[in-house]
Amino acid sequence: MTELKDNQLELHKFRLRLTVLGGLVFLCFGLLLARFIWLQVVKHEDYAVKAEDNRISLVPIQPNRGLIVDRNGVLLARNYSAFTLEITPSKLTGTLDETIDALSKLVAIDIKDRKRFRHLLEESKRFESVPLRTRLTDEEVARFSAQHFRFPGVEIQARLFRQYPLGEVASHVIGFIGRVNQAEARALADSDDAANYNGADHIGKEGLEKSYEKQLHGTTGYEEVEVSAGGRAVRTLSRTAPVSGNNLRLSLDIRLQEAIEKAFGDRRGALIAIEPATGDVLAFVSKPSFDPNLFVEGIDPVSWDTLNNDPDKPLLNRALRGTYPIGSTYKPFLALAALELGKRRPEQVIYDQGFFMFGGHRFRDSNKVPLGPVDMHKSIVKSSDIYYYQVANDLGVDLMYEQLLPFGFGRKTGIDIDGEVTGLLPSTEWKRRAYRKPEQQKWYAGETISLGIGQGYNNFTALQLATATATLVAGGQRFKPRLVSDIEDIVTRERKRVASDALEPLPFKREHVELITKAMYGVTQEGTSTRVFMGAGY
Repeated sequence: MTELKDNQLELHKFRLRLTVLGGLVFLCFGLLLARFIWLQVVKHEDYAVKAEDNRISLVPIQPNRGLIVDRNGVLLARNYSAFTLEITPSKLTGTLDETIDALSKLVAIDIKDRKRFRHLLEESKRFESVPLRTRLTDEEVARFSAQHFRFPGVEIQARLFRQYPLGEVASHVIGFIGRVNQAEARALADSDDAANYNGADHIGKEGLEKSYEKQLHGTTGYEEVEVSAGGRAVRTLSRTAPVSGNNLRLSLDIRLQEAIEKAFGDRRGALIAIEPATGDVLAFVSKPSFDPNLFVEGIDPVSWDTLNNDPDKPLLNRALRGTYPIGSTYKPFLALAALELGKRRPEQVIYDQGFFMFGGHRFRDSNKVPLGPVDMHKSIVKSSDIYYYQVANDLGVDLMYEQLLPFGFGRKTGIDIDGEVTGLLPSTEWKRRAYRKPEQQKWYAGETISLGIGQGYNNFTALQLATATATLVAGGQRFKPRLVSDIEDIVTRERKRVASDALEPLPFKREHVELITKAMYGVTQEGTSTRVFMGAGY
């Protein structure tokens, strides 16, 4: 028996399904249209900017770093270009070790290169390129270029390198640059000058390279490069050229610097020569020194361990950061203070019997022989400890502090290089702040005696002593010492003088200064330094 279909019911169901389906299609098209309007009309400007950003890439161009020369134009820091073999770890297809081993068959890569690379890799991000070999020869460049297709993630880059032609000479003054580490990168990103360091991989680390970083760095340039969807550069749309850093001319006379460093030989020590009339630093020596070229591309671990574990501490800037009791060089300042305060007259004589008794304690004289009657001139020429034990006892610690602080002892000089330390000019107030226990905070009279010969708690830098001596021989005229004499604008070639800041002069009586300086001259002619200066051609 054949079942009859209800055509009307079937037609109704078909129309119902068609209506639902049509409504669903209409809804989908409505949503697509709404999204299209949202993207193309409402958000048009935002996405147009993003599309343009995706199409155009800004590539930073690093400027040439400024040069550093001495007062006579001798080149102390320069730039030169060379090729570098660099690896971007995130782009490698094989393991890092396999890649380096394969590269070593094309380019000479020694153990130092590998160790330095590992050290730099630890401080870099994985998407940054890290140098494996620097200063490639033309032959090495050609060999790698022929096999470049085998090494994705490995590139040869033409880069500018910093060089210090004189090596260890004046290295503590000039300092060095080095690759930007992660901490420095974060600090730069948060600074006002962040945009100028886009793409920068080197920065001043020590010395004047660090202190004058902004002047030496220059202004970063940019290229607008059109890129494909795959990120490949298609063409350069525009270029803003970088502006090289400014040049520094130092007050140093590098010939004088070399002569002093040679005279030091293998001995440790520091020497600063200052022009009293201007505050210009003519020589700034710290021995032993180091070769700053080792640090430019990241020092290898072997060289670092050698420098860092050397008992002579070649990395220590003794002129700037070393503090010492300055001994008898303290005596002329104490003598001038006694004259200015009326505590001593030039002709006043004391009897030097070879020792000084105080509180039952015998303070001996380094001369080891009694000098007999000693006036102020003879006290300096023959360096009588007994004379200055008595002067210190008569003045007292706080009066000495008051008189010697204006010379710059126990405080920073303000020299234009980072890292200066304060030193210590003692006083009763200092001791109260320095110690916790009441019995330690008390100043004992016996502690004052040794201060008279530059010992005891006295602790100063060689730079403070040099600055104080320049002030003394200039009759009280004071300056902040300066290492940079002028800055040359690389664009205009105009030189801007970096004058030493003149401070308020100390009101010394001229006859007092003349007496002290005449006695200091006498030290070299008839006193404790006669043998050293004998036969000198000056």
